[in-house]
Amino acid sequence: MSKALIIVDVQNDYFPNGRYELSKPLQALENIKKLVRYFNDKNYSIFHIQHIAPKGATFFEEGTCGADIHNDLLPAKNVIIKHAPNSFLDTNLDKELKDKGIKEIVICGMMTHICIDATAKAGDDLGYKVTVISDACDTRDLEWNGEKLPSHLVEKVFFASLSFKASVIKTTSDFINS
Repeated sequence: MSKALIIVDVQNDYFPNGRYELSKPLQALENIKKLVRYFNDKNYSIFHIQHIAPKGATFFEEGTCGADIHNDLLPAKNVIIKHAPNSFLDTNLDKELKDKGIKEIVICGMMTHICIDATAKAGDDLGYKVTVISDACDTRDLEWNGEKLPSHLVEKVFFASLSFKASVIKTTSDFINS
């Protein structure tokens, strides 16, 4: 079964000094780089998803360096531009995967509670076998109803939810060594 790595929104605005810094982007990036090496060694496909927001957006604003893919992942091949959380919505990702005969997708990137969640669920809906690499994802603290929810708890909730039906959740080492 052919596999593809889908790296979602690993863009400068999520890193230190960016417009929307996440909790542990550098740790997630290190694991993403391990996955890239693994997929390159196996000669599997890699897709970079890049979210571009309109002028005036809080982050990933079109034409800014914050919207660029992180330098550690360059040169990025197979870049797919998206404008919504779901990497399949109004993009050619599904067509590209099907054209390559890919049936299994491995997802990593940012932000766990929005784009990773939406992409994993959409991939499942489209019939792909979906694996999400938990330690190669990142998010940030959230607040709801006046209560602060720390990023590690946000991730646990979303990974638990995804594992209920849409995805297999693994760590980088568990995936590489399986």
